Amino acid sequence: MAMERWRKAHLDTDDAQPFALVNEGPHGVILGAVNDAARDGGAKPSQRLTDARAICPSLAIDFGDQAGDARQLTRLARWAQRWSPWSAVDGVDGLLLDTTGSDHCFGGEAAMLEDMRTSFGALGFTARIAAAPTIGAAWALAHYGKGNLASTEPSTLKRILAQLPIESLRIDDKAALLLRRLGLKTIGSLADIPTTALARRFRKHGNQLANPLQRLQQALGNTPEVVEPLAPKTIYRATQRVVEPVQYVAIVEPILADLASRLCSDLESAQRGLRRVRFEAFRVDGHIAQLQVETAAPVRAPDHIVRLFTEKLERLDAGFGFDTFALTALWHEAMDAHQKGLEEDEVEGITLPHLLDRLRARLGHGSIALPTPYASHIPERSLVRSSGQDGIPSLSCAPSPTQAATTQERPIRLFDYPEPVTVIYATPDGPPRRFRWRRRLHDVAKAQGPERIAPEWWREKSTVRLRDYYKVEDQAGRRFWMYRNGVIDDGRGAPPDWFMHGLFA
Repeated sequence: MAMERWRKAHLDTDDAQPFALVNEGPHGVILGAVNDAARDGGAKPSQRLTDARAICPSLAIDFGDQAGDARQLTRLARWAQRWSPWSAVDGVDGLLLDTTGSDHCFGGEAAMLEDMRTSFGALGFTARIAAAPTIGAAWALAHYGKGNLASTEPSTLKRILAQLPIESLRIDDKAALLLRRLGLKTIGSLADIPTTALARRFRKHGNQLANPLQRLQQALGNTPEVVEPLAPKTIYRATQRVVEPVQYVAIVEPILADLASRLCSDLESAQRGLRRVRFEAFRVDGHIAQLQVETAAPVRAPDHIVRLFTEKLERLDAGFGFDTFALTALWHEAMDAHQKGLEEDEVEGITLPHLLDRLRARLGHGSIALPTPYASHIPERSLVRSSGQDGIPSLSCAPSPTQAATTQERPIRLFDYPEPVTVIYATPDGPPRRFRWRRRLHDVAKAQGPERIAPEWWREKSTVRLRDYYKVEDQAGRRFWMYRNGVIDDGRGAPPDWFMHGLFA
């Protein structure tokens, strides 16, 4: 599966060239997957790259995406639930389906297996499929069986498994090598050995991957095997039908409020909070009107959700009327309950997440951004504006006190671009005494500094000058943050210029 997934992203690959996907192993680079040309040349999965190159010198490689392969396999396991509601991931390239009682929906077991093979082929994946009474037998037939892989009755299961190689018991390489050295190359030869003799040989192996006795009993159905299936995704959704079609949008709002209350109640029970929610109104003629909103932080407040939809309800076209409504949580996150105090009174005002949600609902998608820390000691570069995931402002983007790039005090308002200032000073390298900014003259009462900030030499030209920042307070009590760009005789141009960069109050 890993190789076929890689080939989908590299359609111009030459299949005649030996090629392998490699991964970092505990003792070096190992092969994870190989194409047919590499396999014919002697390369095989789990082989060290140096050994494979010695056998097949023309082997080309690329690093695999194990995390992406695992996510793809999980998606395929959920997709395969069209044949059975019980599915699980098996290893790095296998799926398990419990199809008990579901084959008749597809015209029998043979037709169901053929439908699986065709469907996986349409997705671009080669599938070897087998059905058997036990997980171990189905795995052995799918990996080592020949011909048409079909279900077997329990009475003939032992005879069919006896013909398969010892590796089909799902044991590790060391256990398989040991058994082959003992002359036990098939499951049938292993079944003829007394159990006590094998038990003494493998009694120290608690790991079932190294214990062929346990694997054999699981394949024959004598020992139960527990596998955890994929947990079904919980869909939080509230629906409501009405007796008479609703043709007026004003009537929709109380219905929406009831849906929001029920949905938030379900989310509260699961300790989840909404981040994206969709409202659907089904018309009697089959048309579905949809509205969608996002939030900056997980919420469970029905009133807030209704308020976000209120301004959008006018967009709904009732036509001949709506007869069904639904509110679905498309994106939700963990949200623990927090008690603000001993009394559960409502806090006055509006919280920052709710304010962001209202501004975004009114101003439009992507119009609200939050400051995000950036690795730079230059003040105007230390923060960048971020709209969060999918353009949704999230409070997780906001800088925290622990993310501060400096312990120095910074102004409440920082200008995006420093503004030129005309300064009168007593000495060229001293603090300002009087300055003119935005055509207004200010007399300096107090000054503190300088705080020297050097340029980022790895990002800027060599002619960029250092800055000396001063905190300045004028006679009226207004506080400014200004800097001198350069020092006298630094060899980088004319006399230093002054700039206003921020306001403290």
